[in-house]
Amino acid sequence: MSGTTPANPAVAVEGSATTAPPPLGSRGEPASSRAKTMLTSRIGSAVAIVIAVLWTIPIVGLLISSIRPSADIRNSGWWTFFTDPAFTLANYQEVLFGRASSGELSNFFINSVVITIPGTIIPLVVATMAAYAFSVLKWRGRDTVFVVVFALQIVPLQMSLIPLLRIFSGSGALDAFPYLAVWVAHSCFAMPLAVFLLHNFMAEVPTELIEAARVDGAGHVTVFLRVMLPLLVPAIASFAIFQFLWVWNDLLVGLTFTGGNNAVQPLTARLAEMAGSRGQDWHLLTAGAFVSILVPLVVFLALQKYFVRGLLAGSVKG
Repeated sequence: MSGTTPANPAVAVEGSATTAPPPLGSRGEPASSRAKTMLTSRIGSAVAIVIAVLWTIPIVGLLISSIRPSADIRNSGWWTFFTDPAFTLANYQEVLFGRASSGELSNFFINSVVITIPGTIIPLVVATMAAYAFSVLKWRGRDTVFVVVFALQIVPLQMSLIPLLRIFSGSGALDAFPYLAVWVAHSCFAMPLAVFLLHNFMAEVPTELIEAARVDGAGHVTVFLRVMLPLLVPAIASFAIFQFLWVWNDLLVGLTFTGGNNAVQPLTARLAEMAGSRGQDWHLLTAGAFVSILVPLVVFLALQKYFVRGLLAGSVKG
């Protein structure tokens, strides 16, 4: 009958440009709605709670071990703390302020902060501008250069350590700026992935928005600072969290480009030596490890909402 609507809207009329809606389930719900319902159901919540508890148990064990006397740690497991509690802060005191011959952990903690903050900001600043050049600006060979930058991700980190080290070892830059080699190394290793991720986010920005700003007289600097950057906050925060964790937990690059100098070595280098030559001081290792995870934990909690928005950006259309 003419003028009637087909009972199934997913059936496209021949010759029409009608787009089929999302696939429906047995109850007539879109697949995304059914997935959300499953994840927010009681079973999904129970599974999430079990996973969270399993992930939290090692951290609780690490915290309890860090406040137990060394004799108790050697003779019993951390779970015996609940039946025979023994509490001490001597481990933290010795880790943070003791053993001046090998260097206080607080000094290495400051070194990690000095290494990690520029090692996160430098690649983000450069990669954001490069992503704008690859996604908005029109220039010859743009796609080829972008493919080359993207392909740099497959280069193993170990292959570039020696060439970079030779560049800095032959110059006097390290004498004036002892952290420069570590900053450049972390920035170079993070740049390909940062450019790729930020370019993908910029490519999703409607071109009409950029054209409207250009019509109003905005130049590329204004478009970049006042149009693109506010939209890229979730993406920038997401990569900043990953890069901060990578640099903070790094050991190989820190050992390679600091040359064994305790004055500039990161916290991870001190933690690697903290257990002792025969593993007799691992009660100190628990305290040092718990100190080392405090800063990444604070950073993640502070940027969590942006991190979630960055992960979900572009996953849902309409």
